[in-house]
Amino acid sequence: MIIDGHAHYLPPEIAQNTSFYRGPWSDLDGLLCTMDQAKVDRVVLLYPTTDAHRRMGGHRALSSEYNRRLAAAVRRHPDRFIGAGIVPHETDEDVRATFGEIADLGLSLLSLPSSDEGVYLDDPSFRLVFQLAGERGLPIHVHAQTENPIGFDRVKDPLLMPVFEFISDVTMAIGKMLVSGVFQEHRDVKFIFAHYGGMLPLVIDRLENTYAMLLGRKMVRELPEPPRQTLARLYFDTSGSSSRGALATALEIVARDHILWGSDFPSNMALKAGMDRIRAWELDRSLEAGLLGGNMQRLLEGST
Repeated sequence: MIIDGHAHYLPPEIAQNTSFYRGPWSDLDGLLCTMDQAKVDRVVLLYPTTDAHRRMGGHRALSSEYNRRLAAAVRRHPDRFIGAGIVPHETDEDVRATFGEIADLGLSLLSLPSSDEGVYLDDPSFRLVFQLAGERGLPIHVHAQTENPIGFDRVKDPLLMPVFEFISDVTMAIGKMLVSGVFQEHRDVKFIFAHYGGMLPLVIDRLENTYAMLLGRKMVRELPEPPRQTLARLYFDTSGSSSRGALATALEIVARDHILWGSDFPSNMALKAGMDRIRAWELDRSLEAGLLGGNMQRLLEGST
């Protein structure tokens, strides 16, 4: 089974309240047609992080409306779509209420932004989210924050922001969760990070070497385990990348069954071309099969 682990759908009722996410972001028929052309069996539908909450009465109201409409789309096409719900984090009451709604709606994952108004996922306000996700066996996909990502106060370029600042925000989220102990505290949660974990695969050696140096000078607290050991438990998605080098670099951190192919539709609509490039690499059969859907299927079934 071919599963696209990173695609987007924004119900029109939500999209009309955003500054950017219109048109193809709400085109379910277009997505289904693209899937059929590429022979993709199923896709995971993720929230792309928008400014809709500002026009819809806040994150709680947005979450309820989005989750309800997303679940309706999944019910119409249960053999094609896998839904990832969103959850506010401002109050424990909102978190518990939204988790109850997600359970009733039958959504399979959570979709969280890498940060929210400069607050990263190491913040205590997310602890209950992680606790309940672990108890209920819901994997958490961490998508790049597209509203005010790290660096936006200095560079507001329409090309450079999504290319560099989104990726940097994902990287910083992982770093802050690492040093604050989130990954150790919530070992039962399967965290999936977009874009191969941002810059992490490129800087893992620098992270470990700098940690060792600063620990020796007593400038940082000792972590419960070496950083690489903690980070090996994460999952990465490819987010539209068709770079064999990126895959090879990511495999230096996580095992082959922790990497998930994702198109990033509709930012990238070339699903078939991306899959063809991966197949042209002539990977061993188990690696290719896992990458293109097997790993996601096992993750959702709770057997990975």
